[in-house]
Amino acid sequence: MKHFTITELCASDTAKKQGIYNEPTAAVADNLVRLTENILDPLREAYGKPIRVNSGYRSQSLNKAVGGVSNSQHLEGKAADIVGTPNNRTENTILFNLIQNLLLPFDQLIDESGMTWIHVSFDLHRQRGQVLKL
Repeated sequence: MKHFTITELCASDTAKKQGIYNEPTAAVADNLVRLTENILDPLREAYGKPIRVNSGYRSQSLNKAVGGVSNSQHLEGKAADIVGTPNNRTENTILFNLIQNLLLPFDQLIDESGMTWIHVSFDLHRQRGQVLKL
């Protein structure tokens, strides 16, 4: 992991405010490493600027607190919600397009709320290449 840390991928303002434990298991940490090595680090290299992770791993309690879906890939450390630098729709669109143009092995790539942020996931056993808008 060149540009991201496990701590960064587990950080949550909601968890801090609500006292929610959000530390990954060893298996989840392994998934976060795979997500970073296969998606986030190559994306950061191509983008050439910092990428901020808004949400990475979420414990069950944190996922519920933020209104995440019950089968969220965040629960397994297989997804991250990211934004560019600066955080705006233009930079987020650049990230969205870069992920596709670099042919990164994503499972899901989601334009969240008109490029307010980007959801990207990596699953070692499932790389559907789904591109969605929510």
